[in-house]
Amino acid sequence: MTHAQAIPDPATRAVTPAGAPALREPGHTPVAHLVRGGVIEGVHHGSVVVLGADGEVRFRLGDTEAAFYPRSALKPLQAVAMLRADLPLDGDLLSLAAASHSGEERHLDGTRRILELAGLTEAELRNTPDMPFDPVVRDLWVREGRGPSRLAQNCSGKHAAMLWTAKLNGWSLEDYLDPAHPLQRAVAETVEDLTGQRVAHVTVDGCGAPLFAVSLHGLARALARITTAAPGTPEARVADAMREHAEMASGVRRDVAALMRAVPGLLAKDGFEGVQVAALPDGRAIAVKIADGADRARIPVAAAALAHAGIDPALLTEFAGAPLLGGGRPVGAVRTVPALDLAS
Repeated sequence: MTHAQAIPDPATRAVTPAGAPALREPGHTPVAHLVRGGVIEGVHHGSVVVLGADGEVRFRLGDTEAAFYPRSALKPLQAVAMLRADLPLDGDLLSLAAASHSGEERHLDGTRRILELAGLTEAELRNTPDMPFDPVVRDLWVREGRGPSRLAQNCSGKHAAMLWTAKLNGWSLEDYLDPAHPLQRAVAETVEDLTGQRVAHVTVDGCGAPLFAVSLHGLARALARITTAAPGTPEARVADAMREHAEMASGVRRDVAALMRAVPGLLAKDGFEGVQVAALPDGRAIAVKIADGADRARIPVAAAALAHAGIDPALLTEFAGAPLLGGGRPVGAVRTVPALDLAS
C-alpha cells in the first residue's frame, strides 16, 4: 500500500495541511539529569515545545520538527476522528475510547459496555492480548491465574470504539486495523487536519492499530485545536470527556490523571516511549518526547514545560520528580536541565 492510498484526496479537506515533517535522526538535547548524591549519574535527552495561546512557539528545546511517533498520545485525535464518523459516545465511555487504561475493572466493564452497545463481542477485537498495565492490578490478575486478554490490554476501549464506528458506517469489521480501511483513512485525515501537516510515515502501534508519524510541534498544535474547539464539536466532546473522567482515560494511580486533577482545565495524554502532550482551554500547549523512552523523565520535563506555558509552579510541585533512593532513603532525583528552569 502506498501513502497516497492511505490518505484521502486533499481536495476533500476543510484545511489543507502543510508538508510532512522530515524523516531524520532527531536532534535531541539533554532535558533531564539523574542526580545521585549531588553528582549527575545519568542524562535523559529529548525535545520540548511550548505553544502560546496564539499558537506561536514560546519555548523550544531539542528537535521539535522531525517526524516521530506520538504512540498513545495520538488517541485523542483518533477519538475525534471516530466522532466525526458519527460514533455516538460521550462521557466516561468516550474517555475510555481515548484511553491508555490501567486494566481496572471500570475499564474492562466500560469496554464491554461499548461492545454491547455496538452489538459486538470481545472476540471481534483485534488488539494484541496483554496483561493489565497497572502493576497492582496486574499482580492481582496473576494471583487469580488470569492470562493476557484483549479486554485487559490498555487500548481495548479504543478498539471497541473503532469496531462500533466501522459497523455504524457499514465498513468491514475483520480488517478495521488495515491502514487502507475507510476507518483508518478517516483517522489519518483527522490527524493531518488537527496537526496541520502531512503524515510522514505509517507503521503499526503496539496494539496493532496504524500509527502515524508527525512532528512534536504538530502534536502540540493538534491538542490545542482540540481544547479550543467550540462546544459540542467532536474535539470539544473529547476534551470534556477526558477531563471529566481522567481516571477512565488512564487509571486511578496514573500521573497523567493526577496532572489533570491538579491543573484546572488541563487536557493531558501520555504515550509509550516517553511522550507527553497537554493543552489548556485557551490554546496553550506543550509536547514532550524523551529520546530513550524513560518514563521517569516524562512528567518532570512536562511539568517544567507547563511552567513555561504559564502554569503556576505551585500546582506542579508533586510532578517535579520522584526521589531516587539509596539504602532506602532519598539521595537524589530526576531534575530537569537548567534550560528548562524558569529561574534560569
